[in-house]
Amino acid sequence: MEQQYMNRVDLNTETVISKSRFIAHIARTETEAAAKAFIDSIKQEHKAANHNCSAYIITQSALIQKADDDGEPSGTAGVPILEVLKREGLYNVTVVVTRYFGGIKLGAGGLIRAYSGSAADAVSAAGKVVEIDVLPYRITMDYTYTNRFEHELEGSDITIKDTAYTDKVTYTVHVRQNEADQFLARVQEITKDTFSLEALDMIRAESAVE
Repeated sequence: MEQQYMNRVDLNTETVISKSRFIAHIARTETEAAAKAFIDSIKQEHKAANHNCSAYIITQSALIQKADDDGEPSGTAGVPILEVLKREGLYNVTVVVTRYFGGIKLGAGGLIRAYSGSAADAVSAAGKVVEIDVLPYRITMDYTYTNRFEHELEGSDITIKDTAYTDKVTYTVHVRQNEADQFLARVQEITKDTFSLEALDMIRAESAVE
């Protein structure tokens, strides 16, 4: 599976299992220092919680990864959270699952299911993005063609990043490398081959995973 970033910067989800509250916090963390700072911030926010269990993976090659059970039985919290991140192919992400104990013991199997399920819920809510090769273009055309051009882009993967209005309209667009030829052919057709084009250097950009 292609490794992926988490889409949202940070959020949390909550579930109740046998009267225990499990609050999963997920954040995009580009460095181990950022991951540790996020974990510390959750621990400060939930000082009264019984446990703040966590896991993170840093770098696309997953060179840096860590799981912490924070007082739960060994292997029942941090590792299940980490396994969710691995299964989803995520990197540069940290998850902290806060538990407020409800008085009913879940057992090792129950804890593993609770922590992995909470982490999976947070990942699902956050969404994911992948890095792709994108070709930026500056396309200048007469106002006559702008409505049709913009309508053409609605619902497509092509993103208008900037629009400049002078005697003509100049769009800066990001086009997936494998869609460039088809896109330029459509622009040529829409503008009756009257547009001007400036191709910029290829960049890496993020695209949401459906």
